Amino acid sequence: MADVHDKKTRSFNMSKIKGKDTKPELLVRQYLHAEGYRFRLHDQKLPGKPDIILPKYKTIIMINGCFWHGHENCRYFKLPKTRTEWWKQKIAGTVERDRKNIKDLENLGWQVITVWECQLKKNMNSAYAEIIKKLE
Repeated sequence: MADVHDKKTRSFNMSKIKGKDTKPELLVRQYLHAEGYRFRLHDQKLPGKPDIILPKYKTIIMINGCFWHGHENCRYFKLPKTRTEWWKQKIAGTVERDRKNIKDLENLGWQVITVWECQLKKNMNSAYAEIIKKLE
């Protein structure tokens, strides 16, 4: 099946997909701040430039998009029907990089919490409660 967009339009669309300050990330940051937690963002000195760093709790929060990070058995993760092999390799690379970054962070003594985009869509309160429970 051919792409519905020409190459220039597809490139423009893909360039607008953000890697930082995404809606799920902003939701978690707003919640944490309202609860009195203070944090840093995207520290380049740490493996993978984590989304949220809570130094006081030695905790990292990674907020993953279900599609881009290959969330298995999730309704928001569907492989595209065009260039399927290319997408499989791209997403597999992201998943492997995530595993390596989490392992490296844990080896440095950090606790890593992963929040999936679908968790925030289904029930934000339970996702927030899970984060707070791990911080205590």
